[in-house]
Amino acid sequence: MSTHQLRFGVFFQGVNSGTIWRSAESGSQTDVESFKRIAQTAQRGLFSAFFLGEGLRLREHLGRVHEPDVAGRPDAQTMLAALAAVTDKIGLVATQNTTYNDPAHLAQRLASLDLLSEGRAAWNIVTTDNAWTGANFRRGGYLDHADRYTHAEDFVRTVRKIWADGAVRHEGKHYSVDYTSKLPASAQGRPVLFQAGDSSEGRDFAARQTDVIFSAHVQLEDALAFRQDINERAARVGREEYSVKIMPSAEFILADTPQAAQEKYQWVRENQIGPQQALAYLEQFWGTRLEGVDPYGPLPESDPVVEQSSVTRGSGFQGADSKKLAAAWRAEAAQKGQNIVEFVRERSHRAGHTFTGSYDQVAQRLEEYAAHRAVDGFNISPWLIPTGLDDIVNELVPRLQERGIYPTSYGSTLRENLGLSLEPQHEQRARGELFAGQVSA
Repeated sequence: MSTHQLRFGVFFQGVNSGTIWRSAESGSQTDVESFKRIAQTAQRGLFSAFFLGEGLRLREHLGRVHEPDVAGRPDAQTMLAALAAVTDKIGLVATQNTTYNDPAHLAQRLASLDLLSEGRAAWNIVTTDNAWTGANFRRGGYLDHADRYTHAEDFVRTVRKIWADGAVRHEGKHYSVDYTSKLPASAQGRPVLFQAGDSSEGRDFAARQTDVIFSAHVQLEDALAFRQDINERAARVGREEYSVKIMPSAEFILADTPQAAQEKYQWVRENQIGPQQALAYLEQFWGTRLEGVDPYGPLPESDPVVEQSSVTRGSGFQGADSKKLAAAWRAEAAQKGQNIVEFVRERSHRAGHTFTGSYDQVAQRLEEYAAHRAVDGFNISPWLIPTGLDDIVNELVPRLQERGIYPTSYGSTLRENLGLSLEPQHEQRARGELFAGQVSA
């Protein structure tokens, strides 16, 4: 039996191709009751964290607002403050951007959430530099892509200095700060820091600055290689092995039997991407309406009318050479015998991120992850809102607990519930030195 325990988080995404919108069971993406229901179900299942994504601009499709986008979603920290009142154990993770926030203001808001929740707050650190998003903040394209991590590191160090010492005076390339906090430390010392960058630069940033990585490396061998890489990068900055926790994004499709799970898998895939969504997906790369194109026929023979796809539907659509991509896709779909709907379904879901099987099958697979210490848990993206965690909590969690690889009770803070030390040793050693030459008190 493994002594390494796995932990779960839930990722309430919003705009994505994984959530089923058209089923009668699908609930609201903006109603506070949906957020409350998922957070309370996750807490019943001893999940470590409730994780909110962020959208700083409504997605667009061919110059118009993308119909399946979510308009009216509350601000992440406001929603998490509301959830702090109806939960008492689960962590509350807010995705917040370093490019479009002020470090002193964000430090104050996150510390406030940490106090309100009695040590359950966390910050998922993201960077954005595209002009399309920046236009909403009257600073489109002002940050060069090459500067996004140097800017973010300066930002995070300033925030952490405020949390550590209560004051900071900073003169930098992008902003100046002279700030004294009036807030005491929370029960966990400071909010937990998450990050999801996967480039070499992003991994180094995570090794230096964060507690948890929200990774894309789910398959066991890939997860082990990623774990080794992060351990090595962390060691180079004085951190202990396994001190940076890793929680890949994952989808679970479960049932009582393997056959029932496969049938559910087919139902999920069919309902995630229908004919309308499939055509809209291709239209973003072709740059024009594909009117009259049969979604159950082959990919269009006509060439795209744009040279390069844009970021207006999100980073996954950004920067592709449209004509080369269209030619490659036609060849791939023809080779696999796929029509448009089938091709887009396969393209849209991230291969290898889904655990499909009976409850016992998946529990056994997860036991192997625990035995190898490949990951510290999974950040689960439910494919149905707000009931998408019910079978995981009711059926899978008890089986993991029986195997000794999942917690049977909560600690008092998010840091404890993620298996993190109260004050990481590298922070004890580097207190005051971590910011030398960059931030001065």
